[in-house]
Amino acid sequence: MEKIHVTKTFLPPMEEYQAYLEQIWARDYVTNQGPLLKEFEAKTKDYLGVKNFQLVTNGTIALQLALNALDLTEGEIITTPFSYVATTSSILWERCTPVFVDIEPHTFGIDASKIEAAITSQTKAIMAVHVFGYPCDVDAIDAIAKKHGLKVIYDGAHAFAVEYGGKSLLSYGDISICSFHATKLFHTIEGGGVITADQAVADKVELKKRFGHTGDEHFVLGINGKASEFQAAMGLCNLKYIDALIAKRRKLVGLYDELLGEGLRAPEPRPRSTRN
Repeated sequence: MEKIHVTKTFLPPMEEYQAYLEQIWARDYVTNQGPLLKEFEAKTKDYLGVKNFQLVTNGTIALQLALNALDLTEGEIITTPFSYVATTSSILWERCTPVFVDIEPHTFGIDASKIEAAITSQTKAIMAVHVFGYPCDVDAIDAIAKKHGLKVIYDGAHAFAVEYGGKSLLSYGDISICSFHATKLFHTIEGGGVITADQAVADKVELKKRFGHTGDEHFVLGINGKASEFQAAMGLCNLKYIDALIAKRRKLVGLYDELLGEGLRAPEPRPRSTRN
């Protein structure tokens, strides 16, 4: 019996990836902020229309770097119980305490109307998740965070190329992250992204993902969050296919809607758009 996979990794034509591999072999440069990584970061930043974008090893490291770069190393972080384990484990890894708030019934995102009731004197931040790419109530969350002096991190593992309010959904919050794991619509085999409009925070992420040192001079406690040239090469290959992949997914969703019938469809969640 043939297996039907829940998700299948998209792979570009082999010759396109091979062309990048030949560049890697010719340069003999495989990691440590290589030229392909820098090219991928620049092209992805332009594609998303954001101020800063950094490629890291995976989405979990992206969350840990986000917490650490915002100096969130103690206290309570309000988050959602409906997510992959990495959302909560990253909070625990950074020695903070997760506080769960229930979710909305149609977006599966954190219910912003319940957040304030969970805020205490120990609350430092909100870490919300754009589940399946559906936007959280970013406007309400932003208002709550400003009112109570909290930081906001968005786990946008599923939100690459999603737009809300005329701009990338990943541009909201103090930091947003995304995952480029092979199961995602857009991937770099393994990988993650960190997005922030705050240049000082972006500089901290850049330093901390490289062990906290530049050359032989060490500045701060860091971690190894560096992505390789091979990951960047896959990202460069796949970036040019993302719009076509989204268009294909939209078509398939339309077919499912027709098969299910209007009477079986759930109420529409918060509106979003994509580039296609």
